Amino acid sequence: MINGALQIAGLLLGGLGMIGTFAVTGMPQWRVSAFIENNIIVFETIWEGLWMHCIRQANIRMQCKVYDSMLALSPDLQASRGLMCAGSLVSFLAFLVATVGMKCTRCWQSGWPTKGYILLASGLLFILSGTIALAPICWVANTIIRDFYNPMVNAAQKRELGEALYLGWVAAFCLLVAGAIFCCFCRCCEKTRSYNYSMPPHNLPLNQHLQGTTESAYSKSQYV
Repeated sequence: MINGALQIAGLLLGGLGMIGTFAVTGMPQWRVSAFIENNIIVFETIWEGLWMHCIRQANIRMQCKVYDSMLALSPDLQASRGLMCAGSLVSFLAFLVATVGMKCTRCWQSGWPTKGYILLASGLLFILSGTIALAPICWVANTIIRDFYNPMVNAAQKRELGEALYLGWVAAFCLLVAGAIFCCFCRCCEKTRSYNYSMPPHNLPLNQHLQGTTESAYSKSQYV
């Protein structure tokens, strides 16, 4: 019962992390305009994402435009594109592998040790996807904070942390926790199986007694 609950919890966390990673990849709220110093036009908000930038005016109308060229982006956003796509793909693969390795799933006639290795593979994939997704989010956040406190950067060009970054941290945390659950669960199952195999059978003395009786009877018949 506890094992099934842990598997379901890990699968739910992995699914939430996967959905969050897909959402963060497409959201434009990576960089948000900062209203500081002379930049006091509060009725207009600028969003900058991996694929487009948007201008929202007084919570009424929003216009978005896809970037004309990838080379026009900053190096952190260029790298974040590839890393977030890779993280989304790996998280989706990890979710599929975890679904196949669940105890309640029966895709073929496979034993429990095989499913334990499948869960271990899904756990490692979840951890890998969380690490891949966490790297560009932290990189972009570090760039935003560095430029915000840089006096050489114009106030109109300074940005703040957007909602996509916070959601990305939550999604990466869910992926890492899901991977840790599946890895620890597989480890505990291996210890349980080793303990079960080490227990001697209860009928071992009886078998040895029967075997000794048979051998003694056979040795006496040789003299006849």
